[in-house]
Amino acid sequence: MSKRDELIVKYAADIKDKFGEAPDMDLLTKVAIGLGPAIYNADASKVSGGDQKEKDTVKNNFLIKKLGMTENADMMPAIESVLEKYGSSNRNKHRAVVYYMLAKHFKKQAVYNK
Repeated sequence: MSKRDELIVKYAADIKDKFGEAPDMDLLTKVAIGLGPAIYNADASKVSGGDQKEKDTVKNNFLIKKLGMTENADMMPAIESVLEKYGSSNRNKHRAVVYYMLAKHFKKQAVYNK
């Protein structure tokens, strides 16, 4: 099993354990591939829920640039909600899982079917 496949299995377990849902493995794989080498970097592969700058990065680089959304008032509450469900005491919030959950929340899975 490749390193990427091992990480995707770990992400799927997080989705099941933390969010209580069965992951869409095809979408999760596409999100992980879309993150490129960042998933292998200990710092870049995680999202810091307590850092406003990090949440702004998720909003600007993922929701607006990647998903093609227009900035709106629903973005930050959605990010906060995903991070809260992931667990405020959980320091290992994987970026791929956060992005996956946000793509599903905003019903933007089709972005990964291009």
